[in-house]
Amino acid sequence: MKLRAVVFDWAGTLADFGSRAPVAALQSVFQTAGVPITVSEARESMGLAKKSHIGSILGIPRVQQAWIARHRDKPTATDLDALYAQFIPSQLQVLADHSRLIPGIVATVNRLRARRLRIGTTTGYNRAMLDYLLERAAGQGFIPDSAHCPDDAPAGRPLPWMCYLAAIRLETYPMRAMVKIGDTPADIEEGRNAGMWTIGVTRTGNEVGLTEEEWAKLPPADQESMLQQAAQRLTASGAHYISPSAAECDAILDDIDARLARGDRP
Repeated sequence: MKLRAVVFDWAGTLADFGSRAPVAALQSVFQTAGVPITVSEARESMGLAKKSHIGSILGIPRVQQAWIARHRDKPTATDLDALYAQFIPSQLQVLADHSRLIPGIVATVNRLRARRLRIGTTTGYNRAMLDYLLERAAGQGFIPDSAHCPDDAPAGRPLPWMCYLAAIRLETYPMRAMVKIGDTPADIEEGRNAGMWTIGVTRTGNEVGLTEEEWAKLPPADQESMLQQAAQRLTASGAHYISPSAAECDAILDDIDARLARGDRP
């Protein structure tokens, strides 16, 4: 038994160092609705399908209280629909400035393919957003073998359906021969629920939340502290392994291959 496929997340894992695009779009939409949200509130449920993500934000007690103060009623399903409708064009606009691949991704994918691994992706973005990212990624040298979003499945993360679709599209089985790499607890839960190995990404992802330039300016002690905090949250969500970047997972994949050969399971 050997690894047969790797399934990556997008924002914060493959592209958009710091996963900034979703935060910017979410803050814009809630600002327009008269209920500003913090970066922390925007990041709390990152990785979910975006409509579910917005619904989760509306469920945060402080946000709900602010909504009531502004709109004189609790947020309703109609409000959620309206926010999501506004979010779609806002997110597509923001993606134009946040679709650069994370350093080392193209070279990493080439190495994985040299190992005869198939490459899949899942995301919390909808199909229009994913297609935009796919187009931009292709221009940078990355074309996955499969790419699924919540629109393709009965539901998004943390449920495993997108990973099951990836297995079908990639023609890979069993699920323990696949790895999910992502930067949010929802990514890790998705992979675990699908019966896959999971790798949580820290430095480039949502749990640290800094751009490449912001990260480079931090003192080493601050960098280490942020990495540890990110690792703790992802490990608490069930991550089998932790890596600073999806471009630095080769040794982890070697270890998983060795464990598979010994008969280990996720």
